[in-house]
Amino acid sequence: MFLSKLLVSIMKNKEKIVKYIMIIVALIAIIILTIIFKDSLYKAIEKNFGAKNAVKSLFKGLLNTFIITIFAFTIGLILGFVVCLVLENNSNKTIMLIIKNVVNLYVDVFRGTPMMVQLLIIYFIVFASYKGSATFIAIISFGLNSGAYVSEILRGGINAIPAGQMEAGRSLGLSYSKVMGNVIFPQAIKNCLPSLGNEFITLIKETSVAGFVGAFDLTLAFRKIANATYDYTTVYLIMGLTYFVIVLGITKLFKLIEGRLMKC
Repeated sequence: MFLSKLLVSIMKNKEKIVKYIMIIVALIAIIILTIIFKDSLYKAIEKNFGAKNAVKSLFKGLLNTFIITIFAFTIGLILGFVVCLVLENNSNKTIMLIIKNVVNLYVDVFRGTPMMVQLLIIYFIVFASYKGSATFIAIISFGLNSGAYVSEILRGGINAIPAGQMEAGRSLGLSYSKVMGNVIFPQAIKNCLPSLGNEFITLIKETSVAGFVGAFDLTLAFRKIANATYDYTTVYLIMGLTYFVIVLGITKLFKLIEGRLMKC
């Protein structure tokens, strides 16, 4: 009886068990390799990250990475929301049609060109005479890029809501804006949350190009350490591991938030 229950439980949680086994095996392999190469690994870490300035530089780069990401994502949410409202507007007025075409062009341009190209154009052309912080320009660049993607994410979430809900709200005498604000958007946000989480994670990874215009981020901090010690292998491997841990943690956080919202 006990064995049968155990087998049923294993079959139900087969995917989780396999995942946990793989994680355990990977951890064991890392521990074994660390023990075998502990002397050379310690020397490499001491060489690259032993200095106080190196650790301070990494913390500063990490902080700036999150500052750029959070502010850019906030701009992207606001801009994406406005763009979504414009594109979902059913008005046939001439001014609205012109605005729609301009907004469509914005979305096509920022979704159709690489992030690094946009950053370079905005830094060297649009803000050519600007003498302020490169971090500010990076935030604007990433925010504009994010806004184009967020607008499409929100539109997808809205279009996933059955059209009958809008018709039902309108038939009850509610205005278009009230139906959108009280009925459509709350459901759309729930639908969009996984995609918005992915957009936030994408922004974190895309900030790695901010250093090309002088904005001090995590990648630039690692690059400076590697250029100083010439140990590119160790530094870049640790940089990749750092980004992986950050993304993994944020992914878990968004899944937790998503689970909480779905229960509401």
